[in-house]
Amino acid sequence: MRRYRPLYLGRLRYGPAPAGAQSLALAERLSARTLPGIAWQMLSRDPRPYERLLAGRPVALVHAHFGIEGVYAMALARRLGVPLVTTFHGFDATLSTAALLTSPAWASYPLLRRRLAARGDLFLCASAFIRERLLGLGFPPERTRLHYIGVDCAAIRPRAPAEQTPSVLHVARLVEVKGTEFLLRAFALLPARHARTSLLVAGDGPLRHRLEVLATRLGIGERVRFLGALPHARVLALMRKAAVLVLPGVRTPTGREEGLGMVLLEAAASGVPVIGSRVGGIPEGVVDGETGFLVPERDPAALAARLGTLLEDAALRARMGAAARARVEQHFDIRRQTAALEAWYDELLSDRA
Repeated sequence: MRRYRPLYLGRLRYGPAPAGAQSLALAERLSARTLPGIAWQMLSRDPRPYERLLAGRPVALVHAHFGIEGVYAMALARRLGVPLVTTFHGFDATLSTAALLTSPAWASYPLLRRRLAARGDLFLCASAFIRERLLGLGFPPERTRLHYIGVDCAAIRPRAPAEQTPSVLHVARLVEVKGTEFLLRAFALLPARHARTSLLVAGDGPLRHRLEVLATRLGIGERVRFLGALPHARVLALMRKAAVLVLPGVRTPTGREEGLGMVLLEAAASGVPVIGSRVGGIPEGVVDGETGFLVPERDPAALAARLGTLLEDAALRARMGAAARARVEQHFDIRRQTAALEAWYDELLSDRA
């Protein structure tokens, strides 16, 4: 940001704050009463603990990420007398009400979603797919806008052809919606001439053990490396070496779908072609036949065919990678997207004044 200064606010801290940024975690101020205090605030949605945490700091607006946090932020924004912006990223627009109600942290969201739609000042959607879902849930079209999350095209530079290795990269939390199972099955279908190609899985999650067992059962255990959760810089380094990145997302029985997938955009910025499923917002990050390929969900044979095409054609990989980079620069550059975000902030504050 150029004209606004972010202050990060939340219940719990899961890692260090971005360099040079201020961040406040409620748990760090509740001392011995942390767990009961956190649980009570979550259930009551009482904004006063956050008010005390802010301790009089000037606040221009509240920007909540995910619809669930938008519900929790409503009362705080009202007490502070400032606009409320909410960004929707994926599961908050697709997960069924029944699935949301199974989580104590999420249960308030489906119950108060209509109130958020009525009271929120601006709703930003990380893909056009998410926007359509929100409109179907009753959010107002005039305040529900598409806003792609940007990637830093200045920091992520296109890789040189010599950096490539015979590897396929998959970056995801290992949960059903990411479709990792179908990538393993597709990888096992590749012909013998690709025996030297490796599959790198960066990420962790509840399905990891089951996926490791599946890789062994498919006879590809020695060629698949489960790397676990990695620092962002390490993931970007792996991208530069990958022949192709794959995100074979699926629709889950609970209704969840991929909102878009930042990893698709980071791969494109690196000049790496992508294969994704025709699910959710993935087609907004991959132009079929131009920046990569789109395949039907849960179709290992179709995915294997496209993998083989890219692994065997270096010129095609280079052409698609260059097109992907150009498209990211045009539509997803973080400076362009942040300028648009700050312009919306300006508009809200002007209207409020």
